[in-house]
Amino acid sequence: MQNSRAARDVPMDPHYLPYPSGRQVIYGRRGLVAASQPLAAQAGLDILKRGGNAFDAAVACAAAMTVLEPCSNGLGGDAFAILWPAKEAVLRGLNSSGPAPALMSGENIRAGGYTAMPRLGPASITVPGIPAAWAAVSSRYGRIPLDETLEAAAVLAEEGYPASPLTARGWKQSLENYLQERQIAGGKGGIKEGPEVFDGWFRVFASAGAPAAGDLVRLPALAKTIREIGRTGAESYYRGEIAAGIDAYMRRIGGFLRAEDLAAFSPEWVEPLGVNYRGYDIWEIPPNGQGMTALMALNILENFDFPQGKDHPGTIHKQIESLKLAFADAHAHITDPRVTPVDTAALLSKDYAEKRSALIGEEAGEPVCGKPEASGTVYLCAVDGEGNMASYIQSNYMGFGSGVVLPEWGIAFQNRGFGFTLDKGSVKYVLPGKRPFHTIIPGFITRNGEALGPFGIMGGAMQPQAHLQVLSGLIDFSLNPQAALDAPRWQWTEGKKVLLEQGFPRHIAAALNRRGHQVSFELNEGSFGRGQIILRAPQGGYIAGTEPRADGYIAVW
Repeated sequence: MQNSRAARDVPMDPHYLPYPSGRQVIYGRRGLVAASQPLAAQAGLDILKRGGNAFDAAVACAAAMTVLEPCSNGLGGDAFAILWPAKEAVLRGLNSSGPAPALMSGENIRAGGYTAMPRLGPASITVPGIPAAWAAVSSRYGRIPLDETLEAAAVLAEEGYPASPLTARGWKQSLENYLQERQIAGGKGGIKEGPEVFDGWFRVFASAGAPAAGDLVRLPALAKTIREIGRTGAESYYRGEIAAGIDAYMRRIGGFLRAEDLAAFSPEWVEPLGVNYRGYDIWEIPPNGQGMTALMALNILENFDFPQGKDHPGTIHKQIESLKLAFADAHAHITDPRVTPVDTAALLSKDYAEKRSALIGEEAGEPVCGKPEASGTVYLCAVDGEGNMASYIQSNYMGFGSGVVLPEWGIAFQNRGFGFTLDKGSVKYVLPGKRPFHTIIPGFITRNGEALGPFGIMGGAMQPQAHLQVLSGLIDFSLNPQAALDAPRWQWTEGKKVLLEQGFPRHIAAALNRRGHQVSFELNEGSFGRGQIILRAPQGGYIAGTEPRADGYIAVW
């Protein structure tokens, strides 16, 4: 199937070839909620049916995700959102990523015995933003009181739920990782405070080991905290009883986070950044997130045509090289713009993209850039019958995050401090009050000023790569949302190294190798991202797809 530079309607090809799927696209009219956990999607839909809107549904779903998939996100993580309030008919962005605490400086990190930013432990913890994101979305655009919106999540934590298969797998992996870190505390794991830093995690999340698929999971501490967040509009978390508990715990275990850091935090409403790709406007959150990486790659890719089809080695080669050039710029320039200005206009200009595209030849290149990191994240999206739409993502970064958990409140803290560096010449150099480079990116599509819908694919540095591939599938090759998610993916890791999913034929790997790529097949499907898409259907209502690589589900009304 050939592409055209002319803009078309949202592609709605009902066929799944060449990607046979065990899932069909889902249509709905009055509301849809798509998430990687069925019970979370259902929590969002229940709020819609009680008179809430898409924003209430997104918050309800997000809260449930901290309970149902704690190996990917939690009450101590960060969040971003792109919202389309139908009455305003304009995109609104929310950056709820927390900065480095006032005590997190390069000098203090080195004084703790580190020669690089710690990957785990209390010294990796930045200010959490997720509870503030829920409160901000709910208070500005929601219809249902926050305590009611969060109650379904609290009930799930209190009464319990059966662990889903992929969540159980991630939970087990985290258990194995923390057991190993306990054994090598003070060694290559980078934990200087000793093995006891993980005690809270084992107490809350693994008192009887990691749950197997189908095992009943109860998390009463999370139920208590979620209800307190709902009752106080998150004030307790940032300026009340929970904040006091966080402060005392961090002082005891040697963390930098203090009550003053929490009290000073508030989410930032931002204007999303966009580029036009073949007639469609693609939107991401501006820095400190890596959404610009996807936009820069799309800008470069737009300079090429793909007459030989989606899965031709020449098409894949151009996609990979466009992405690598975008990552090179991202790692060199993207930082917290409040500290170091980021010239987004120059980086997203079509002229600059054309110059960058001229660097792409028939052979694999090796632009200078950093090595992407893996992470754990959840993405969800929600729409309602009035046209409101929410694209929402939250994360603890690497699995459960830092491995530090406040037992009384069940809060698993993120390790976003690992996104900083101790290199003073880098834009990622750690500074008090500076937000780290962020991997999580919600996406959105509009055309001619009208909303088409939210999309997102979670998974660390895979996220802009998957955004590029899924969007190209939708726009360049007329795949429907489910087929666009089903299609096998590639993943650039570093240098000329590229991983392919098992769904790729061997002859494509051989052809890419002949172009200079160092190709190997990856058995772990979880490393290729997990996404959701909801778009307006041409005949009215919505059409949606969910990720086959996750326990994905679309609740529909």
